[in-house]
Amino acid sequence: MTRVSFASHPFLLGFEQLDRLVERTAKSGNDSYPPYNIEQRGEGAYRITLAVAGFREDDLSVTIEDNQLVIRGRSSEDEEGRVFLHRGIATRQFQRSFVLADGVEVSSARLDCGLLHVDLERHEPEGVVRRIEIVRGR
Repeated sequence: MTRVSFASHPFLLGFEQLDRLVERTAKSGNDSYPPYNIEQRGEGAYRITLAVAGFREDDLSVTIEDNQLVIRGRSSEDEEGRVFLHRGIATRQFQRSFVLADGVEVSSARLDCGLLHVDLERHEPEGVVRRIEIVRGR
C-alpha cells in the first residue's frame, strides 16, 4: 500500500519538507508536562507560557533549531537529605518543541512567578512580483 500525503498533490510543488514536518508533529508524544498555553496577543503576536514551578532561570534554555522553538528544563535541585512525605510538584527534565512558520521570531523570554513567557512576532514579508521572460523557441 502506498502512503498518500497532501504534498503529493500536483499543485503543491516543493512542499515535501512541510509534509515531513506534519508527520513528525503527529508522531511526537502527547506528554502533558509541563502544561502550557498559547495565546494570540495581537495581529502577528503570540505568547507561549509554560508552567515551570521549581525551575530557576539557569535550569531553563530557549533555543531556535531548524525553525523550531525548543524549550528545555533540567532541574539542578539537590535532593540529598530531603525526605518527601508527598511529592506533587514535578521538576523532572523536559523538552517542548514548537514549529515556527517563516517570519516568526522570538522577541523575548522571561521567567515570572513560576511561568516562562516566550513572546513571538510574525514579520510579514513584502509581496514580490517577478516577471519571467518568455524565450522564443527555435
